[in-house]
Amino acid sequence: MQVRFWGTRGSLPVAAKAATVRDKIAAALVAADGRRFADAAEARSFLETELDFAAAHSYGGATSCVEIEVGEGAFIVCDMGSGLREFGLDSLRRCATESHPREWHFFLSHLHWDHIMGFPFFVPAFVPGSKIVIHAGHSDAETALRRQQEEISFPVPFDWLKGDIEFRTLETGRDYQIGAVSVSLIEQHHSHLSYGFRFEDAAGKVAIFSTDSEHKIDQMEGEADVVEFFGNADLVVCDTMYSLADSVSMKEDWGHSSNIVAVDLCHEAGAKRLALFHHEPTYSDTDIQRMHRESIRYEELTRGAAPLEVLCAYDGLVIEI
Repeated sequence: MQVRFWGTRGSLPVAAKAATVRDKIAAALVAADGRRFADAAEARSFLETELDFAAAHSYGGATSCVEIEVGEGAFIVCDMGSGLREFGLDSLRRCATESHPREWHFFLSHLHWDHIMGFPFFVPAFVPGSKIVIHAGHSDAETALRRQQEEISFPVPFDWLKGDIEFRTLETGRDYQIGAVSVSLIEQHHSHLSYGFRFEDAAGKVAIFSTDSEHKIDQMEGEADVVEFFGNADLVVCDTMYSLADSVSMKEDWGHSSNIVAVDLCHEAGAKRLALFHHEPTYSDTDIQRMHRESIRYEELTRGAAPLEVLCAYDGLVIEI
């Protein structure tokens, strides 16, 4: 099983400002301290080995879109945020060069705009012969996707799409089979509800996609169902939009969680890896990196018998499970 992140931000897409790029370049030049590089490859090696992630890279700015790849079956994708456009183009390339099946299965956490806004730009939907199945716990998923392509909002009507598009409403407490992958879902705490998904392949590898869910630090005794759902997962992609301070103060009841709560849940569930996800759009790369480091330190201080590896998702990250 392989997990690819095409979009990791929450609420709305963001782009690096000119000043941000300037400051990264300036910091790299200062760190280089006058040394010369023979070519671009040597310069890239310096960036990779001597600068931290926030200085040399970016966590990205596309909204929620995560691919779960298992073998040579259909594409499996969680959410349709703005990262979906790039995924769509890449998936068509794979169809052309790797004889990949032209079949896409989407699993929607919920229907807020940052999680569906990429679909009007999903190129395979315009290609005849594409089979697209949209799975959601919400019975109004089709309504939401059609509405964002009404003339007042978008120039291309939903009915102009040429792919074979099907909507399926899922229920909690059931397992669904997509090729060699078993999928189940859990109801989460968020406006208009959201759903987390558990993906398990034939080898028993498990990936959890759980975003836009609020877990309150003072009500953790009510999270037994979440702990069970996360149980022994190889990877948990979890909503960590806020710091603990923000989540219990001015942003309480906004439908999102903190890095601290995510670590606690994964520890209790016996999960092996946690990927911080759904980054606050106002956070800079430095802010996100700081939260990542704080999360690692908190995990070390609260660790029980088994360690939890804490990763920080960024656009383009690939995790092998």
